[in-house]
Amino acid sequence: MKDQTGQSISVWMATSEIPGQSRLSEDLHADVGIVGAGIAGMTTAYLLACEGKSVVVLDDDEIAGGQTQRTTAHLSNAIDDRYFAIERWHGPEGARLAAESHTAAIDRIESIVEQEQIDCDFIRLDGYLFLGPGESIDVLDNEVGAAFKAGLYDVEPLPRAPFSFWDTGPCIRFPRQGQFHPLKYIAGLARAIERKGGRIFTQTHVTSLEGGEPARIKTSNGKRVTAGAIVVATNSPINNRVEMHTKQAPYTTYVIGATVPRESVPKVLLWDTPDPYHYIRTQPLATPIDLTQCRSCEELDLLIVGGEDHKTGQPEPDSNPYKQLETWACERFPMIQDIRFRWSGQVMETMDGLAFIGRNPMDDPNVYIVTGDSGMGMTHGTIAGILLTDLIQGRDNPWATLYDPSRKTLKAAGEFTKENLNVVKKYGEWMTGGDVKSSSDIAPGHGAILRRGMSKIAAYRDELGTLHERSATCTHLGCIVHWNDTEHTWDCPCHGSRFDRFGKVINGPANSDLREVDNDAEKKEEEESVVGPSDSPVS
Repeated sequence: MKDQTGQSISVWMATSEIPGQSRLSEDLHADVGIVGAGIAGMTTAYLLACEGKSVVVLDDDEIAGGQTQRTTAHLSNAIDDRYFAIERWHGPEGARLAAESHTAAIDRIESIVEQEQIDCDFIRLDGYLFLGPGESIDVLDNEVGAAFKAGLYDVEPLPRAPFSFWDTGPCIRFPRQGQFHPLKYIAGLARAIERKGGRIFTQTHVTSLEGGEPARIKTSNGKRVTAGAIVVATNSPINNRVEMHTKQAPYTTYVIGATVPRESVPKVLLWDTPDPYHYIRTQPLATPIDLTQCRSCEELDLLIVGGEDHKTGQPEPDSNPYKQLETWACERFPMIQDIRFRWSGQVMETMDGLAFIGRNPMDDPNVYIVTGDSGMGMTHGTIAGILLTDLIQGRDNPWATLYDPSRKTLKAAGEFTKENLNVVKKYGEWMTGGDVKSSSDIAPGHGAILRRGMSKIAAYRDELGTLHERSATCTHLGCIVHWNDTEHTWDCPCHGSRFDRFGKVINGPANSDLREVDNDAEKKEEEESVVGPSDSPVS
């Protein structure tokens, strides 16, 4: 199951309808201009509109058309990177504020659902963190102690999670977590924003923005938005070319959705501790997806299992993340019937486990950013809405320093060094050969990097046999993209920009498509060049 970009489709995309919006067709002014209509941008727009601010939201796709539609939508205050690590990086008070803010985010989502009467399958449920094979019980003991110090006094160690069919072994219970259908929630936010006077425009590509009095947003069709403040909520910021991208790293994560008999798997959230780790939840199937050889959806739940993360553009050789997830899940959930969904998402992992939310370090004080979801995009995005609303309204917020994008966490210097050395290494691919020797080696429905003299070409052959070529140079900072045969995308292994199979940008920080190739000039260069084996460096 693929969408128009060639990427896979999540269960949320298949079971919801997002309100259609028009393109920006005139110059506008607003109190706040917001770039990005995902969870962070839409929550910020909603909360500002609730306080009487005029807001304009712009997105170059549809509402929630980026990573928000690719989440598994766990609403959790159980920190992805563990409280003992947060305490080490940010101190005891930082860990307490992290717990407080993520708890507040779940509470705020619940209150918005109730206030706006959004039908989005929101429920409260317990979450369980359990050990991976061979891991020490010390991991759980340390986490219980750190969570208590952070103010989560109701967490408790247990001998196993509440499954009759699978002994998870020792675990920690985190009570009052949450889950929802993210696109139904965002659709409800969109309707509420418009009721409060906000305006949302989709299929509107922002080409540049700048702070000042007023701040200015330019779009590709020449229309502009001026505003008292700008919020850039594009998953990876498009207005900050270097600094923020040295402090976070992009990881691709994979998800499968498997049908199971209704109520055969308890309604809980579940996470394990290995690296890469796994995360599990269920979702009722209230609407038909594909009834071919399938019982009525009223009799089925969808078991959602994610994990097998790797650095974007850098999968392990010959790995098959979906197959690995299926094997892992089937060993533990014997009631699985059919795998109905396979999709991926991109996680921006910060060096110190928490998002960056606040004033952009490289711009005027009225330009704000939110990035670095760190595997907790739904709660970090909601925290962003709360925090940025306070900052724009001139109010103090106790979380501001913790999430400040300009922070430097010296105790996370090891992670900073490791990730940035990896980036430097990837720039060396300018000197290597291509994936294949010739475009004739590329099968229909696949892509590969070609070496032509001093150039590298991203070549994709469609199902009809037509070859489509673009420059393989990422339009962000010039890294060489890699073909993703799982998602049929071109992925940048340096900072996580992604492009569809034809070179159209679908994820920042790149803000423009892969450049076109002068086929006549490139063909001549290819004929004149001498290239060694495809796995050998070009001298």
